[in-house]
Amino acid sequence: MISLLISLAVLVAGYFLYGRVTEKVFSPDDRQTPAVRINDGVDYVPMKTWKAFLVQLLNIAGTGPIFGALMGAVFGPVVFLWIVFGSILGGAVHDYFSGMISSRHNGASIAELSGTYLGKVIKWAMRIFSVVLLVLCGTVFVTSPAGLLNKLTPDWMNGTFWAIIILAYYLLATLLPIDKLIGRLYPVFGVLLIVMACAVIGGILFSGGKFTIPEISLKDLHPDGTPVWPFMFVTVACGAVSGFHATQSPMIAKCIKSEKEGRKVFYGAMICESVIALVWAAAGVAFYGTTELLHDALASGASNVVYEISTGVLGTFGGILAVVGVIICPITSGDTAFRSARLILAETFKLDQKKIRNRLIITVPLLVIGGLLTWFAIANDKGFQIIWRYFSWSNQTLAMIALWVATSYLIQKGKYRFGSLLTALPASFMSAVSLTYIMMADEGFKLGKNVAYISGTIFAVLLFATYLVFLIREQKLKKERLADNITS
Repeated sequence: MISLLISLAVLVAGYFLYGRVTEKVFSPDDRQTPAVRINDGVDYVPMKTWKAFLVQLLNIAGTGPIFGALMGAVFGPVVFLWIVFGSILGGAVHDYFSGMISSRHNGASIAELSGTYLGKVIKWAMRIFSVVLLVLCGTVFVTSPAGLLNKLTPDWMNGTFWAIIILAYYLLATLLPIDKLIGRLYPVFGVLLIVMACAVIGGILFSGGKFTIPEISLKDLHPDGTPVWPFMFVTVACGAVSGFHATQSPMIAKCIKSEKEGRKVFYGAMICESVIALVWAAAGVAFYGTTELLHDALASGASNVVYEISTGVLGTFGGILAVVGVIICPITSGDTAFRSARLILAETFKLDQKKIRNRLIITVPLLVIGGLLTWFAIANDKGFQIIWRYFSWSNQTLAMIALWVATSYLIQKGKYRFGSLLTALPASFMSAVSLTYIMMADEGFKLGKNVAYISGTIFAVLLFATYLVFLIREQKLKKERLADNITS
């Protein structure tokens, strides 16, 4: 329990200390934001800071920080360290720069920003990659809440029934102006989500000794012997470092009224999501007692585990309330996943989104594809796990690219040395995670541990070396420009 309390305290301290460092490196100013300057009444709509924070939180806090944290807890309490330090040093920095750089470019998507700072080839690759990720994400966030709703309703309201209802809601949320549905519902759901997380951890802490939260250990306690590196770092994406957030932050970058709100909205929402992930990781191990029992429980589905923990800790009524919070959490990320995909495709094909017809042209095919993938996940016993694994890896690969985009931005803005290292170091780390995982994983190349470890390390070192070369070149060019200006 002491480890959990310390972890929570470190996350809070990280927001106030490292969050300010991150903000200082970016240097927000008083320029007009896209929400104020453009304000099209559909996607560019000014929001109050507290509302923008809650919308951002629900955008990013989908099934990931709950299901991912529970699956990550199978590795043992070592997962606490990844959630805490991954978030402070990587995830929150990633989210902040994704949102703030987007704000400086009229709310541009991560795909467009990749083109601006990493080249046209990367831009087109990212357009495809990010849309695929968002559709996979939307599918995950249909399947998981549908499974939970199935447990709370009569038999005729099965998973397929709820999947259709959720997809119908996604259609509305993707099409309507952001302040008409999302802007009104999310603040209420945000409060409920936070209350439910507090209720679950409160039930664990004040159980009278019934549940014991283990202390942090570096041991790998995974029953199957799955190595912590790199699998835990991919399993726990949302809650630590998540590329999906790079697709969501630009959406709220279109809604903040001042750049100086960025730390509260982007960095703060990520820290809050990490608290949620920490709660569920602790609850998973504490409730089942051992990682072996948690692993066995997850074999019947993460939805079942969430239901058992909620009802077991809070009783029937409190458990239902907690499950409702967990249902809302993924749904409020699924709808914005499809909305982000619409915005990226609109940028790509230059379709004005003020016209409802143009929004329909993009949205309907996206939801049809999402519906087919949902049917596959429901019909196939391992469908959800397959989609989740591909989503998790693509998620971390996108985080790697987003952090390199931020690094290039900082260098071009003259933020040398520590400034660009703020993003270059987590970018290198995530580069190693991404390549090592795909080299080892069953859905990847299935190579041996040593080959994967060496390949991932070399890949990260090469990218970091490229960063240093680029950094030195930019510094040299800057000196030459200054010398030319003095001469002239």
